[in-house]
Amino acid sequence: MAAACAEMEPAAAPPSSPPAAAPGSAGLVCAQGRNLKAVLCQRCGSRVLLPGAATFTCRELLLPAMRKKAAATADDSDGDVVREHWLVRDMFSFENVGFTRDVGNVKFLVCADCEAGPIGWHCVDDKDSFYVALERVAHE
Repeated sequence: MAAACAEMEPAAAPPSSPPAAAPGSAGLVCAQGRNLKAVLCQRCGSRVLLPGAATFTCRELLLPAMRKKAAATADDSDGDVVREHWLVRDMFSFENVGFTRDVGNVKFLVCADCEAGPIGWHCVDDKDSFYVALERVAHE
């Protein structure tokens, strides 16, 4: 059953241009709206993005709850609505990221080293938009 990308989004608003830094992003966004710090996996510390590789954006997206592979249960319907993201326009900008198999029209982003995730979201219909949730990664 193929789910449209809009079904994964609680509010199907288009991505906005670089908004003013939100409270959760204080100290992470430069004047041009790009990431000031490197983006890291919260679990293993692997570098996902270099500074300046992504643009801050606000967009409501539904991501499945983070859990270890072994902790996954038959009921994977729970998730979180995340609003603050790093928007990456070129998949080759990533230092270290993995993609899940398609879930409808969506691929979820995970750490390529430890497979923690999902840390982000990508709609296969839009080849130039990869979203990494700020609350699912660390910064240095």
